[in-house]
Amino acid sequence: MKTLRSCAKLLILGCVVWQFAASSWAQNYPTKPIRFIVPGTGAVDILGRIVGGKLAQILGQQVIVDNRPGAGGNIGAEIAASASADGYTLFAMTIAHTANATLYRKLSYDLLRDFEPVALLASTPLVVVVKPSWPVKSISDLVNLAKAKPGTMNYASAGAGRPNHLATELFKKLAGIDMVHVPYKGGGEAQTSILTGETQVYFATAGTAVALIKSGGLRALAVTTEKRVPVLSTVPTIAESGYPGYKAGSWFGLLVPAKTPKEIIATIHKATVSTLNDPDVRKRLNDLTYITDGNTPAEFGAFIRSEIATYGKLIKELGLTAN
Repeated sequence: MKTLRSCAKLLILGCVVWQFAASSWAQNYPTKPIRFIVPGTGAVDILGRIVGGKLAQILGQQVIVDNRPGAGGNIGAEIAASASADGYTLFAMTIAHTANATLYRKLSYDLLRDFEPVALLASTPLVVVVKPSWPVKSISDLVNLAKAKPGTMNYASAGAGRPNHLATELFKKLAGIDMVHVPYKGGGEAQTSILTGETQVYFATAGTAVALIKSGGLRALAVTTEKRVPVLSTVPTIAESGYPGYKAGSWFGLLVPAKTPKEIIATIHKATVSTLNDPDVRKRLNDLTYITDGNTPAEFGAFIRSEIATYGKLIKELGLTAN
C-alpha cells in the first residue's frame, strides 16, 4: 500500500513539474526561428508571406515560409501534422483542407485530431478569368460556347477539391454545361495555364488575379460573391449574370500541431490578431481583395467543423472523389 501511495505521489509530482516546465517554456517562447508551412502557390503563398513577415516583427524571431504545394494541400498538411508540437511550426490551412476530409478516402492526417486551431486569417472571393484574346467576354458567352462545343473546353484548378474546383463544378451543374477539369499543383500553375492557352477558364482566387486583370493580362468575366468586389467594381457577379443564388469563395486559417501548449497558442494568437489589425497589413490584404478576420481559437475550431460538414455534403451531392 505504501508503495502504491509513493508511486502516486511521484506521478503527481511529475505532472506538476512538467506543467511548471511547460509554463516556463511557453513564457520564453519564441527563442528561435519559426517555420511557417504554406501548402501551395498563389493566394495562400501571398497571404502567408504578408502575414509571416509581420508575425516575425511582433514575435521577434524570423518566420521562414516553407512552401509545400501538391495533392490539394495534403502534402503540406502531412508535414505540419507530424511536426513537433512546440510552437515552432505554423500551418496555413485553406478551405480545401475541409473539403479534403470527404474528397479523399484515405489521408495520413486528420484535420481535427492532428491540429489545434489558432485563428481564421482572411477570406477572399474567386473571379472567373479567361485569356483576353479568347472570344468570350461574359458568363453568357462562356455558357453558350460550352453548350455549342460540349466537352472541348478545359478549365483549370489549383488541385482536386480546391475551392476553385468545387466552385467550377457547382457552376457547371447550375449552367448545365460540360467542361474538362485540368488540376494543377497550385494556383500559380493553374493561372499560368490560362496565359499559355493550356486551359480556357479558371476560377482564380481574386487576390492573385487582380494585378493581371488591371494590366489587361487576364479578362474577368464575373466574381463568385453575392455582391461585387470594390477592387473589381466593374466586374459583375455570377448571380447577376443569370445564375441567382450562386455563391462561392475561399478562406485561409492558421493551425499548429496538436498538443502544442495552450500558453504558446495564446501567444501566437495574440501576435496573429495584432498582425491582422496592423494598418499596413490590412491595407495590403484589402487591396488584394482579402477580408481579414482573426477570431478566437474556439471560434475557428467550430468554423472548421462546420465547413467540413458543408463541403462534405456538397462533394457527395456532386459525386466527386480524388482517389
